[in-house]
Amino acid sequence: MPVDAPLYPVGLVVAGRPVLVVGGGRVAARKAGDLVACGARVTVVAPEVVPALAERPEVTVERRPYRTGEAAGYRLVVTATGDRAVDQQVYDDAEAAGVWVNSADDPERCTFTLPAVVRRDPVVVAIATGGHSPALATWLRRRLSDELGPEVAVLAGVLGEARSRVKAAGRSTEDLDWQALLDGGLLDLLVAEGRDAARARIDAWLEGG
Repeated sequence: MPVDAPLYPVGLVVAGRPVLVVGGGRVAARKAGDLVACGARVTVVAPEVVPALAERPEVTVERRPYRTGEAAGYRLVVTATGDRAVDQQVYDDAEAAGVWVNSADDPERCTFTLPAVVRRDPVVVAIATGGHSPALATWLRRRLSDELGPEVAVLAGVLGEARSRVKAAGRSTEDLDWQALLDGGLLDLLVAEGRDAARARIDAWLEGG
């Protein structure tokens, strides 16, 4: 059953925080990999695990069944066992402890959902359908991935530098019409002429603002 309540999108900082993944299959491996990529301290609990998990030195693997109540010891929990009873127990334990939990392909047992993501760090674009159609989310991710090249990440960095300069000068970044700057072809300029040309355009805009 999909999630019909409005979703409140957030970007969680999981770096250095303990996260539990219950399950040792392909889906669990993918979710553990995504968490590791974001710096989480991942523990996987499952009687058996696929090689993709067993061979990851940055993941702590405990080959055993899930123990009732252990979800309480983590900041975030993902369960992907394919066993409804186990996933229910994990969900119940996490809820009782106030820990956010995601159950793979089971929105009814989720307190957060995982969107399809396009990464051009530091730019992250997330697409969610509330569980109505993961296939649609994946399709949209593919389309956006084709549209967003590495230059978007460069642009984010250049704009971040500009915001820092504005703050250092004691000015408010909120009073500036950044949308007008972006609508003026800044990305196209960066692609055509490079980072320095984009910086020069931004500096001229700031001096006139």
